[in-house]
Amino acid sequence: MNIAVITPIKHLPGVQQLIENKGSVFYLEGGSKYEVRNLLLTKNIDTILCNPNQQTYKIDKELLEGTQVSLINTCSTGMNHIDVDYCSCVNITIYSLTKDYELIKQLPSTSELAFGLMLSLLRKIPESNQHTLNYQWDYTQFVGRQIKDLKIGIIGYGRLGKMMDGYCKAFGAKTFIFDPYVDIPQTSLEQMFQECDVISLHVHVTDETKYMISSKLLGLAKKDLYIINTSRGEIVNENDIVEALITGRLTGYGADVIENEFDDLTKSPILRVMNKGYNIIVTPHIGGMTIEGQTKAYKWAINKL
Repeated sequence: MNIAVITPIKHLPGVQQLIENKGSVFYLEGGSKYEVRNLLLTKNIDTILCNPNQQTYKIDKELLEGTQVSLINTCSTGMNHIDVDYCSCVNITIYSLTKDYELIKQLPSTSELAFGLMLSLLRKIPESNQHTLNYQWDYTQFVGRQIKDLKIGIIGYGRLGKMMDGYCKAFGAKTFIFDPYVDIPQTSLEQMFQECDVISLHVHVTDETKYMISSKLLGLAKKDLYIINTSRGEIVNENDIVEALITGRLTGYGADVIENEFDDLTKSPILRVMNKGYNIIVTPHIGGMTIEGQTKAYKWAINKL
């Protein structure tokens, strides 16, 4: 087995040794699409180990055509960094962690980040830190909200949504759930936007969820709504998010994802307005990027080989 590792793994205890026991391993962390394709061709690579977070391109026909790749093993639950349809057409197998429930229930990292983004927005932590870095000391600019007694809506009540629900309740918030695929008491999206102070997204990208948060729902929002998105950028219409921030309908937006993460980032409507005084926090898809979480996920993925 000739394995191309195109995601950083050497910082994870025991992972490098584990994969090197599986075959001949070639490392290209942070390589361009052209460099990765060259590696696939010159080293007769049949297996790719990847993760979307560090990847700046899509694994598609342009990358794979004419290579010997027969297996793509992604250490992630999401697969929007891979052209799944093309791989199916050319009989390239894809392994992911999407249905490895025994593993992923041990991985709260992304929901922990969602809670951290919410707290950072509510308490204006990044701005107040920048304030003191400039040797200033005026708290009046940074009066925030406390989580206790806030109404927090959670869209998607799978593994991460349930974890977020638990964190919010532990802080004394009242939570509202929307997920048509679970049989629990829940709130409609319209009511959630009308009543909640914070809405946190925990859903996969599907035809049903793509752009589910747009001007139609944002127009119903109560004053001072915050939205947290650690799912995928495509869950929201980012132009509508920006418009809601500009008009004051939306008070804060915290995200670990943007749409088209593999394209020119300067085209992102969210990133373009980040430095214009709006309450926005965006992190570079670090949700699952903890030593503990990565080590478990990568070892699990590699053991499939």
